[in-house]
Amino acid sequence: MTDTTTARAGLGDALRFAFGTLTVLPVALTRWDRPAARGGMLAAPLAGLVVGGCAAAAGALLLLLGAGPLLAAVAAVAVGAVLTRGLHLDGLADVADGLGSGKPAEDALRVMKRSDIGPFGVVTLLLTLLAQVAVLAQLYAASWTRGAVAAVVAALAARCALTLAARAGVPAARPEGLGAAVAGVVPVPAAWAVAVATAAAAAGACACTAGGPFRAAQGAAAVLLALACTEALLRRCRRRFGGVTGDVFGALAETAATCALVVLALG
Repeated sequence: MTDTTTARAGLGDALRFAFGTLTVLPVALTRWDRPAARGGMLAAPLAGLVVGGCAAAAGALLLLLGAGPLLAAVAAVAVGAVLTRGLHLDGLADVADGLGSGKPAEDALRVMKRSDIGPFGVVTLLLTLLAQVAVLAQLYAASWTRGAVAAVVAALAARCALTLAARAGVPAARPEGLGAAVAGVVPVPAAWAVAVATAAAAAGACACTAGGPFRAAQGAAAVLLALACTEALLRRCRRRFGGVTGDVFGALAETAATCALVVLALG
């Protein structure tokens, strides 16, 4: 993908790019160029809204059928993983192995490209999934609405982190792959505008649950603190790998989702 494509991408192109690259939904990619990638990464939170909505519905349905909150939480996490082909979790494990290897950038990138998962990746995956299930189980036990809203907010925060990671000035670590395709495509003001809109949407969603203004503030804080955590991870990856890769994007998404959930569990 090069900068030579000048045709502007429409809303349909943006949505197809977002859903075609970030979900397993049967969406045909009609354009694979920088304008389409820009629109797609700006629309990433919309893909998160759909994924989070499906995850929330799975958990709520199990509760309705008489299952306990723990099983509902497991279902919500599983649906989110299935709808992304497990690629975000795979990226998280690969980045953990790359960072944990202590090797120079090129060697660390080779570690991340291997198909196996090392000890750093296994431990990181285990703790991340345990944290996500634990929080959702706690919130589903409080009420099905709090659990469902948390699943949606976490998915929104995860995809908003991808929008910020694709902003101008963030280079790709490799010349190929999804990381190279979307690196630097989003203008910085637009990326932060999406972050503000996502935080506002999370505040509105959480305000619908018991707690009123407190829950609204908590929803906004969940997104903003999640983005702060992923920004720290992004900077670490840029220093270690020289830029972003598809694995880094996956790690950012899972980190943001987990951080958002932890904040929602407080209070």
